[in-house]
Amino acid sequence: IIMLGTGYVGLVSGACFSEFGYNVICVDKDEVKIRNLEKGILPIYEPGLEDLVNKNYRNGKLKFSNSVKNSISEADAIFIAVGTPERRGDGHADLSYVYSAAREIAPILNKHCVIIIKSTVPVGTSLEIKNIIKKYNKNANFDVVSNPEFLREGSAIEDFMRPNRVIVGVENENA
Repeated sequence: IIMLGTGYVGLVSGACFSEFGYNVICVDKDEVKIRNLEKGILPIYEPGLEDLVNKNYRNGKLKFSNSVKNSISEADAIFIAVGTPERRGDGHADLSYVYSAAREIAPILNKHCVIIIKSTVPVGTSLEIKNIIKKYNKNANFDVVSNPEFLREGSAIEDFMRPNRVIVGVENENA
């Protein structure tokens, strides 16, 4: 699994997937952030995350990289978990980072891969990502799916590990 972006959603998701036993590489362009993560210094606070990251980094299930090109050649799944800040002026999501990620991975795709949009995006973004990848790599074999972000600050690890407990933002005690 490749996680593009090591912000709140990407780092928590990557750490949790590695805890499930998957081999995960979290990729970020910020070299300082990657070096700090390799030293066990996290850019965010979430209860339990530091221990989860450090444990899975030490056991080799979780890795960090600055290089998309060197990371995705064997990926079965690539999560796009980059920022979608509000655009100035109209308040819509700025999808430039999402589309940039699609352009960057497109020429590198060399086997079937599922591309999962984890960033908060409007309807139609999956089709645009598909079009971007096909434009830059006509032979790419991939599927695009959406996995909306549902992590609540302060309980993100529990939300990820047991998503049936979170239904439309309300904790379901019976699940």
